[in-house]
Amino acid sequence: MHHPALGQLILAYSPVIDRNRAVIATRLTLSPLNPDAPPAASATLEAMAQAWPSDNDQLWLNVTHEGLLMDLLQSNPGRHMIMEIPSFMACDARYTDAICTLHANGGTLVLKGRPLSDLPKEVLPCFKHAIVDLSEDRRADGSHPPATAGAPAVYRGISVVQSGVCSVDDMESSFRRGVAAVLGWPIDSVTQAGNKPADQPALQVIVQLIDQVHRQDEIEDLEATIKRDPPLAYKLMRYINSPAFGLSVEISSFRHAIMILGYNRLKRWLALLLATASKDPNMRPVMYASVRRGLLMEELGRCSGNDELRSELFICGVFSLLDRMFRQPFSELLRTIPVPEQVFQALAEHTGPYEPYFQMVQAIENGIVYDIREAAESLMLSFDDINAALLRAMNTASQLD
Repeated sequence: MHHPALGQLILAYSPVIDRNRAVIATRLTLSPLNPDAPPAASATLEAMAQAWPSDNDQLWLNVTHEGLLMDLLQSNPGRHMIMEIPSFMACDARYTDAICTLHANGGTLVLKGRPLSDLPKEVLPCFKHAIVDLSEDRRADGSHPPATAGAPAVYRGISVVQSGVCSVDDMESSFRRGVAAVLGWPIDSVTQAGNKPADQPALQVIVQLIDQVHRQDEIEDLEATIKRDPPLAYKLMRYINSPAFGLSVEISSFRHAIMILGYNRLKRWLALLLATASKDPNMRPVMYASVRRGLLMEELGRCSGNDELRSELFICGVFSLLDRMFRQPFSELLRTIPVPEQVFQALAEHTGPYEPYFQMVQAIENGIVYDIREAAESLMLSFDDINAALLRAMNTASQLD
């Protein structure tokens, strides 16, 4: 998945989440590493297409460089690559032909930001969504009537995707006003406001299994534990047999899984089950985030050539939101869940060799270019390696959903 264009970009990602709390698209922000010498549009699209084939989920491209964005508009990206157009460009007659041509060729466009003037009449029908920040949404202050319950909000005929949502109350209000989706998710607020705890019986079984695998207990003992929770066993089998796991044979039983995978690989998928144990609908995007953190940290560790390090980085990322999901500090939570010392250091103490990887993941999620650069320097990784890791992780995650 390495492509020359990846070494010329800084990438960041964010989920697009609908009212059912389902992730309907991934927003990928592209910033040139050197604004004076951005990569060619053809090379950029080729790199994206390698990592994001057309049969995968929708990919929203948020390009921060005006020149590169204009070149991309004229390069006819695939139908599954949705282009975001800043409102100032949509209002500018110089870009009208390119926008209309891309739309006529089947491209999907998203208007980014509230226009300060009217859009040309031929441009308005080209947009499927409009990203409107909560601070700029005039309906949020009550000056405009709310949308009809259950109907999508309309921004001059365009459904609204709300950005700038920082709390559960803001999110719920946005959905009540009829927005189609929100950009990003208020993780901290959701975990504080959640009132549906994780499935405690399943949680106890998973923790016991992790402990048994850590001790490398006999297969019969592990089988006896998993049989206490048949739905959990089914979920584990579904994960293991997913395309993301890449096995050439179908796993037919828990015993078969242990024999084929071994204890170390099984432990990582038990960690995945633990991180997705909550039944609160608002926690679905939080669980989504934890899984992608684990996959990204694992991929960032690929350059080390150390399989044990990669496995521990995966667990570190997957567990990184458990303190909020279960409302316990890591110093207490990890007393009952056996983890490697380096994972404990990163999560409970914010120290140790895995902390720079965790800082990189957070910087990519926040999308702040300066922080991403600083984290890259700390890890001593090239952007070619970082971006290839990010795209591999996103591709694998899409196969798990």
